Amino acid sequence: MKKLCLFLCIVALGTRCSKVLDIEDVNNYQPEQVWNDLQQANAFVANLYNKFGNWNVGADRNSEQLSGITFGEDAITVTGASTANWDYANVRLANLAIRDVQAGTLSQAEKESILAQAYFMRAYTYFSMVKEYGGVPIVTMPLDRYQDDLDLPRNSTKECFDFIIEDLDKALALLPAKIDVTSPDWGHIDGNFAQAFKAKVLLYKASPLFNPGNPWNNAYWAGAYTENKKAYESLKSQGYGLIEDYAKIALSEKNSEIVFPVINKFPGKTANWDFGARPGSLSRGNASACPTWEFVKEFPMKDGKRYNDPTGAYYKTDAAFLQSYWKSRDPRFEKSVLWNARTFPVAGTPKGYKQYTSVGIASANDNFGINPNVADKSTNNNTYTGFFILKNCNLSLTQPNVQQYDIDFVLMRFAEVMLNYAEAANETGHTADALVLLREIRKRAGIEPGAGSMYGITAVSRADVREAIMNERNIELCFEGHRFNDLRRWRLFSLLDQKTKNGVEAIAVNANGSEMPILQAQQQASTFSLSEDNFKYSVVQVPQTGVQKNIVPDKYYFYPIAQSIINKTTKLEQNKDWGGSFDPTLH
Repeated sequence: MKKLCLFLCIVALGTRCSKVLDIEDVNNYQPEQVWNDLQQANAFVANLYNKFGNWNVGADRNSEQLSGITFGEDAITVTGASTANWDYANVRLANLAIRDVQAGTLSQAEKESILAQAYFMRAYTYFSMVKEYGGVPIVTMPLDRYQDDLDLPRNSTKECFDFIIEDLDKALALLPAKIDVTSPDWGHIDGNFAQAFKAKVLLYKASPLFNPGNPWNNAYWAGAYTENKKAYESLKSQGYGLIEDYAKIALSEKNSEIVFPVINKFPGKTANWDFGARPGSLSRGNASACPTWEFVKEFPMKDGKRYNDPTGAYYKTDAAFLQSYWKSRDPRFEKSVLWNARTFPVAGTPKGYKQYTSVGIASANDNFGINPNVADKSTNNNTYTGFFILKNCNLSLTQPNVQQYDIDFVLMRFAEVMLNYAEAANETGHTADALVLLREIRKRAGIEPGAGSMYGITAVSRADVREAIMNERNIELCFEGHRFNDLRRWRLFSLLDQKTKNGVEAIAVNANGSEMPILQAQQQASTFSLSEDNFKYSVVQVPQTGVQKNIVPDKYYFYPIAQSIINKTTKLEQNKDWGGSFDPTLH
């Protein structure tokens, strides 16, 4: 057997496996050793779990939620295409486990556990490829580059979806139905997660991405509805649900909303969430992802309606809203976004500490803007926006310890299951059920019930409810890495294409509206005496230099297979919008 790099520097799937595993000569895969020893077998499978990733503060950078222009002119090309998700290395690892575990001396229960996880991870890996490329070659055996034919044609997209579901069904037949939070196996795949993920796969299959000719009335929606309803009802019957406080979904680990976590535990495994989210003066470097003004405007008001809805209790003109955007908002806004002059009780800061972003007042690592009346010039105007991510931040970490963030990564939670179910229900004649789910999510958020306890939802028709669900996902799941993929599967890149991004500059003012002398403003800010109302606000485009507008054509719905991969084969067809003949849709 040829060498296969396993990178078995593994950290815990659970606290019982928190130490780095030490396997002799890990670059040589020895099946007779791995599958005869439970510790090595579990480490092998744990390596597959790396596919789940971890907290990524920039996960939504490709969308309108965060600053950064990621799609300049010809950002994606055949020669410049990423190969990151062309992940046959993970497929090979899963195939090795599936092929070889049965020959080992593990107990039958242990073998079935390994098989179940391997089947799931193979399905998960194929799904990550199919949603980007469409159909890809289906490989069910670990191929050897010296002995096997590696020049394989692509399977159709339908065949790939069928294969993914087949693998998930195999996993479901072997997985424990539920792994309790008190179990040392918490953080391993269980039947609940597998069922919810299967339902999500079928939601993608039915989506406009794969059915551009019949986006909302194709036959696949029926299957998506059945599986999403099943996942929702099963989880609910077992006690899963929305926890009371939106701010604690991740920070309060092992709660009833978490369907599947990736376990973090300092010092063995940490993530860079606070490190990348916090203002630079309270981190170990500048924030790497900041909410945009466009996204700030998307949060509803307290009554659940948009700020510019004339029927809303908190209606404001665009000009008035800019000067008071933090007032009377959906409570999820203040639990997700940090803004200028807001109290920010990070451990190690003085009592009453407020976070400022105004040039001349804020730290050079925190400021944003172009105020010509201040000698200081911000160096952050290409990345900052005047806003920072607050959601999921662990404010108990002091600035020196900001990189010790070890909150478990929430890969799937019950609110997503609810929204997936609501979407499938709405497209299959169950709009009333979808509205019930939306109201529950908004009720938890703290939105005012309003007339008829509709929580600001006015949608009635199928099309209007569809839009309401899309908007709710944008807010409820913000900064969790869903938005770009949602826009892709709905074929709504029009919301990104030819669009710019903006931030909001804050400048301190006197009571009469005139600009406050900078020395006076600095003195008041030093005692945290300046509040939000002591500033005037203006919109500033970001970035200030370089590429300033996203260009996201329709052909980006499916990416090209990198030419470097195509060049190694004679049978692998390129996608049709990228010079090839392969149709990645379901037609």
